[in-house]
Amino acid sequence: MQQGYALHETLEVHELAGARTVGLTKSKTMKALVSDDALKQLMQADVELSTRHLEELRDILKKAKR
Repeated sequence: MQQGYALHETLEVHELAGARTVGLTKSKTMKALVSDDALKQLMQADVELSTRHLEELRDILKKAKR
């Protein structure tokens, strides 16, 4: 039987999700303002990676018992 996460662990995951959300928002916003194609590609890769990380963090939080 899997035990739930401790409160401090759940809070850490929330903190990680918040930080990743800020980075994702920044990359999405700034990508529209950038003219260099190489930089746009890097920012798009960051958007995709951040999105996957947020999905993983969401799944972790769903498993956390409150």
